[in-house]
Amino acid sequence: MNHYDYLDGYRESAGTVYIVDDDDAVRDSLKWLLEASNYHVELYDSGESFIAKYDPNTIAVLVLDIRMPGMSGLEVQEHLLQRKADIPIIFVTGHGDVTMAVQAFKAGAVDFIEKPYDQNALKALIERMLEVARTRHIESERRKLNQALLDKLTPREQEVLERIANGRLNKQIADDLKISIKTVEAHRASIMDKTNSGTVADLMRVFMESRQGQNFHKDETHD
Repeated sequence: MNHYDYLDGYRESAGTVYIVDDDDAVRDSLKWLLEASNYHVELYDSGESFIAKYDPNTIAVLVLDIRMPGMSGLEVQEHLLQRKADIPIIFVTGHGDVTMAVQAFKAGAVDFIEKPYDQNALKALIERMLEVARTRHIESERRKLNQALLDKLTPREQEVLERIANGRLNKQIADDLKISIKTVEAHRASIMDKTNSGTVADLMRVFMESRQGQNFHKDETHD
């Protein structure tokens, strides 16, 4: 069994929809609409109240009003960026907010929808964003899992692994590190064991996936 097969279970998670809007009627209508489609919905009347409760480990999408008293939607977005919270954001904008929406999009918002919005269009957008959130969560968990495997390696094994990843042969690695070929072979065997790698291809996947940085994939939801 692959060492991260269990992560595919996240695909089955419905996820959470956070709605942050200072308008009671908007929040209530969205809650009714989304819960009728079996979404888990959490409502917040301000950016501050959302930030106080937000759990970055939750698979979720954020439906965020761009204009609110107190923290604006853009300020909430900036706070999340500073926390490196990779949550897909759908900004809800009013007429005349185009400039703000463009600013939000450049900062990493995945989409925005203008009031008055079509309910079916919003539901479809939310489902797409939840799939983005599920994918991001799986990628993040894989990075953490693979890094935990690599953290088991000794400093010398890490040196050997770096050279394996660079395509160096055992003899070249031995020359680089001034050790015997048999010692290199022993390190390789230990590395394979500690990373649960059956083949060099498995090992390279662990190595490369642990080094994939987080990003916000601005274009991943667009054709």
